[in-house]
Formats: sequence, structure tokens, C-alpha cells
Amino acid sequence: MDSARDLKHLRKKKHLMKKNISIVVLTLFISLAMNGQDTIPRKYESPVKVGLVLSGGGAKGFAHIGVLKVIDSLNIKIDYIAGTSMGAIVGSLYASGYSGKQLDSIFRALNFDDVISDNLPRAAKTFYERDNSEKYAVTLPFTNFKVNLPSALSRGQNVFNLLSKLTLHVTDVPDFAKLPIPFFCVATNVETGKAILLDKGNLAQAVTASGAFPSLFQPVIINDQVLIDGGVINNYPIDELKAKGMNVIIGVDVQDGLATRKDLNSAPSILLQINNYKTISDMIEKAENTDIYIKPDITDYTVVSFSEGKKIIESGEKAALVEVAELNQLPKYKTSREVALDLVSKDSITINEVIIHGNDRYTRAYILGKLKLIENAKVSYADFNRGVNNLVATNNFTTFYYEFEKTNRPDTFDLVATVKESNITSFLKFGLHYDDLYKSAALVNFTKKRALLDDDVVSLDLILGDQVRYNFEYYIDKGFYWSIGLRSRFNQFSRNVNPKLFLSDYEQSLEGLNKIDIELQDQTNQFYLQTLFRKDFAFSVGGEHKRLKIKSETVISNAQDEQRFFENTDYLSVFGTLRFDTYDNKYYPKDGVYFSGDFHLYFHASHFNEDFNEFSIAKADIGYAFGITNKLSANIFTQGGFKIGDTNTQSLDFALGGYGNNFINNFSSFYGYDYVSLTGDSFVKGVLSMDYELFKKHHVTIAANYSNIGYGIFESGSWFSWPDYSGYALGYGLETFLGPLEVKYTYSPERKKSMWFFNLGFWF
Repeated sequence: MDSARDLKHLRKKKHLMKKNISIVVLTLFISLAMNGQDTIPRKYESPVKVGLVLSGGGAKGFAHIGVLKVIDSLNIKIDYIAGTSMGAIVGSLYASGYSGKQLDSIFRALNFDDVISDNLPRAAKTFYERDNSEKYAVTLPFTNFKVNLPSALSRGQNVFNLLSKLTLHVTDVPDFAKLPIPFFCVATNVETGKAILLDKGNLAQAVTASGAFPSLFQPVIINDQVLIDGGVINNYPIDELKAKGMNVIIGVDVQDGLATRKDLNSAPSILLQINNYKTISDMIEKAENTDIYIKPDITDYTVVSFSEGKKIIESGEKAALVEVAELNQLPKYKTSREVALDLVSKDSITINEVIIHGNDRYTRAYILGKLKLIENAKVSYADFNRGVNNLVATNNFTTFYYEFEKTNRPDTFDLVATVKESNITSFLKFGLHYDDLYKSAALVNFTKKRALLDDDVVSLDLILGDQVRYNFEYYIDKGFYWSIGLRSRFNQFSRNVNPKLFLSDYEQSLEGLNKIDIELQDQTNQFYLQTLFRKDFAFSVGGEHKRLKIKSETVISNAQDEQRFFENTDYLSVFGTLRFDTYDNKYYPKDGVYFSGDFHLYFHASHFNEDFNEFSIAKADIGYAFGITNKLSANIFTQGGFKIGDTNTQSLDFALGGYGNNFINNFSSFYGYDYVSLTGDSFVKGVLSMDYELFKKHHVTIAANYSNIGYGIFESGSWFSWPDYSGYALGYGLETFLGPLEVKYTYSPERKKSMWFFNLGFWF
């Protein structure tokens, strides 16, 4: 009994001990918890100075914007920002006053293909420069009889222009430490291999240097240092940021990790891997030294995934939200982020004086003329930016950097510009092309600038293939004064065509032919004067010699059993042309107006054309392109022409049919009909085209064209009647570096037949 009583007492005692221990533990836990609520240990030493470091990473740097949006939502106070490459771009704009949300809107609205490349707006180029840029696929410098590769794919001018526009409100802050948030970025001295810290000077130029990725962008010269992307040496400048007195570091790392063997399947990927060895090795220690280390999940993206910007920004937000608890321990603004400067770039500025450095061969007047600037006058920033594009589009300058310096007068600036003239004056250019008329062709061009004068250019196209051709031009560019041009062009093709262009009705009835096989050769030589009204209006007058030779094996001469010559004549004429062109794209316009008017007076023909009498030909093309939605656009295009005088010379009459963009004489395309099928001495034509950009640079097009063409249709009034001819087209087009790749299915209700047309490459 005693044993049972003792056992019971022992169990009760153990139970009480457990209960007491539980109470003690619970009391201690509550005490600690309550004590913790009142006296949470400070993680960071006071005073807290928060530094933000943003790494480079190309398009993956969009993630920085997502992180900044979270930082703004928490009202975190950032005391200093450091960045490299894309981190420098985003960081500089945030430091200059933009919010994360504003940066999101800005970057999503940008077309990065245009920003990164040297594809200046078409409107920025003269007519001559447009023609050159729209027919060559590859351009290579050519010096000392050696073909060289360009120093980079892009000059980076568009990047600088964009940053200059976005930072206009802080252009008077040369010390980056005095920006709304102090800032610096890092570049690499390509001559010494040393990292260069940029914290003073022209903000846009410094950031452009920090992001000058080797081979993509040409180096930037600052203080006689040749600078490239800072990521080559220091892609995460945390130590330099700490040296500024920052004791708490938020770091956003968007760099690549080491690739696996399955991804190392190309030379660029291997070179990138080699370049990443040191960067990734350094990041092990740098990540450990970062107090709040944010690493967005961007494994599915590359440095050029600019089209995925929205998703990359979201990945930055997600990564930052994981660190909300840590971020919330940092100091915050008392109310909201304090920004003293206007965040919106001024609509217009008044330029008091223009100061230009670095020009030698090109005069100050030439540069001001291209910029379209008048001193002590107001100019919209949009117009100023277009002027910069005009100057750069000449390709006479490798760089054009500028900054605005405030004067004593409000909203008035001195423009201080530095140009670097190009030392390369010779180029080899190449192109490839196929169409249904000229067939396959390879283009080799030699261009020489400053051949005889500082503002001239010589260009020779040799077109080799099924139809050998050439085009020679010499042009002295005087801008808004009278420019001088010489042009010689030779074209030839063989084709079954409508005989009415070469045979009278009587001859055609005797031969009984619906089609004849012709060989056409045309050599045209012109001397002309040209002047510009505004940038897009060009007026030319000149004289022309044309040698036209047309022969056929289908029709045999009565005199001898040999080929029949329809033309073997030299023509002399004078001409005037007027062109206006604001199309944003030559092949797939979404906006703009086009007008081309031409008048030729033919006053002489050689002895072959014995029945020649003086005659004139007038014609005009008018087009209007407009967007309906972001992807759908329309182009309304109309043409017309008539002949006055001699009716005996038919070989220069109008001829419609086929599909083409670079026809000679008075030939014009017409869907549903073969080349040179419809002929007459007068015509009208209307075309309605709809273009849907299915994917980027992928176009689905539908078109309808209608025409009246014949002899004397304006005198008879039949030009205004219901169209005699119609045709429809359904096409697919792809914009490639060679030019458009197009296939078109066309159909004519009158013929009840269909035709296919193909084209590859720029037309030349």
C-alpha cells in the first residue's frame, strides 16, 4: 500500500513540476515577446545612409524598374545611387527625379530597335540619303584598298539623344552628387583596362559611356579617355558606393550566371561565358557584402529581350516584394519622395548662342543649317531632336554630343556642341534582290565622300545577275541652296509584253499577236539642280539624254531575216520634278504623305525616229498613309498621267502591270496583270492597301487597285467613268536586313486569272 501511495505521490509531483516548467517557459516567452515589441534591436547603425547599386544586364535591367516601384510604394529614402550599363541608365533617371512608375511608362513606350540601332527616322534624311539607306543591306568602310569592319554596329547617338531629352530638366547640374538623389556610374577605359568612376560632367554622355557595350556601341570619349561599358570591369560598384559613406546597401543583381554546356553552342555564347568568369567570381563576395540583396528570376531572358520588358519589370517587383520586411526597416521620407525639379522635359527652349567644337572641314553654317537652328530663337525640343537626326544622318560625323548651359535669362540656354568628323570617306555596300521582272541580282556599290569638294559624294552601283545594270551619281549637297547632281543609269530586261506599246493597230492586226517578246535597254543621263523647301520638299530642274533600244525576235523585219528594232533612238528633254515625302517607311508606311510630280518635254530625237514631233509627258503620284489601330494601317495611293503632242512615239507611253517598286520610264505596277499589259498615252489609277502587322516586322497585306488607261481618255472624259480594269492582292511580307521578303497572290476579275509575284530584298 505504501509503495502504491509513494508512486501516486511521485506522479503528482512530476505533474506539478511539468506544469510549473510550462508556466515558466510560457511566461518567459511572453516576456520576451512583449520586450521585443518595445525594444526591437536596431539592425543598422545610426545614422543610416542607404545606397542603391544597380548592375548591368542589358534588357534584363528592366527588372530594376520593378524594384524601384516597390521601393517607391514603401516610401524608402535612398541617399545615393550607383549603376553600371543598364543600371546606370535606370539609376540616372531615378536619381534625376523620375519615379519607378514613370520609368515603367517611359520604357514600355520605347521602340528599342530604333533606340539601339542607327536607324534614324526616315524624315531625318535627305532624299538622296533615303535612297541610299533603302537599298543596301551591308555597308563597310573601305580605306587604303582594304575592307574594314565598322568599330561597332551602332554609334549610340539615339541612346544619347533619348537620355538628353529625358534629363533636360537637370542639364544645369554638372555635379551628379547634387542631383535630387546623388548618383555616379562606372565605365571602362578601353586603353588601360581600368574602371572609371563618372560623377561629374554631362549626365547623358556619362551614362551613354557606361552602357557602351563593346561591338554594339562605339566607345565614348570623355576627358580624352576612350570609354566603354563599365560592366567589362565592374558591373556592381558596391565598394565605390560604400566609399561615399553608405552603410546600408540595397543591391539589384540582373547579371547572368555561368551557362551550362547545352547553352554554350555558339561563339558569342562562349565569349560571353569567358567574360562572365571574373564578374561572377567577384559577385560572390559582393553579394555577401550587400545588406539587402535582390536577385530577380530572369533566367528565361537575355540581354536583348527588350520585347519582354513588361514581364522583366514584373520579375523585379516579385523579387523586391520578398524583401519587404527588410526594406521596411529602412528610413522613409516623412511625407513622400521630395523632388524639387520638374520631371517633364520642357516643350520648347530658347537657344541664345550656339557654340560648336571639333568641326574642321564642315563649317559652322553647314552644321547650323542641318540642325535648322537660329540663334536667339525658341525651338521645340522635338524639332531640335529632329535637327540632330538631320545632322547625324549625313554620316559626316561619328558623334555629336551637346549640352545646354543656362544663361542669365529664364528658360534661355547656350547650346554647347562637340562634333567628331568622320575620317572614313570610302565605303563598299552590298545588296541582294530578286523580283519577277529583273530576276536575281547582286548589288555592289562604291561610295566616296569628299571626292572633289567637302560636301560632295560619288556613288557607283554595279548590278550583276540576270540583267546587268548600273547607276552612277555625283551629288554636291548644298542643303537649302541649289544642290548639283549628275546621274547616269542603265537598265535592261526581257519580257513578253503587250505589243500595243510598240506596234500600231494596223501592224498588230497584220502580225496577229497578243504578246511579243522584247529586249529593252534604257540608258538615261541627267544633269539637274535641286533645292529643298523644308526637309521633305524637293524641287529639281534639269536636262536629260535618253538612249532607248527595244528589239524583238518575235516580229521579223521585212527587209532582212533579223531581229526587229522598235526603238534605237537618242532622246533629249528638259524636266522638272517636285517631291514631298513624309512616309515613315518606304515599304510599309503607317503614317505620312507622299507626292511626286514629274514633267518632261522631249524636244529632239535621233534619226531612227523619223516621224518624231515634240511632245510632253506629265504624271503625278499621291499617297496618304495612316494608322487605324496599333497594328492595322491603311495607305491610299493614286496615280495619273497624260501625254501632250506627238502620238507617233509610243515607246515612252504609260504601261501598267506586275508588281515593282523601282520601275523606269512610265511603267507602273498593277495587281492582277502581268508587266506591261495595259498601255496608253494617259491613265488614272487608285490603290487601297491595308497592312496588318501580325508580329513585329511580319505583315499581312490586302490591296485593291483600279484603273482607266488608254489613248486620249482625258479628252474623251472616259477617265472619270467606272474603272475598266481592276485587280486584287493578298500578300505576306517580312522585313529583313536584306530588305522586304514578299509574296503576293493577285487576281483580276476581267481576266478571271490569278498571278503570283515574289520579291526579296531592297529594290534597286
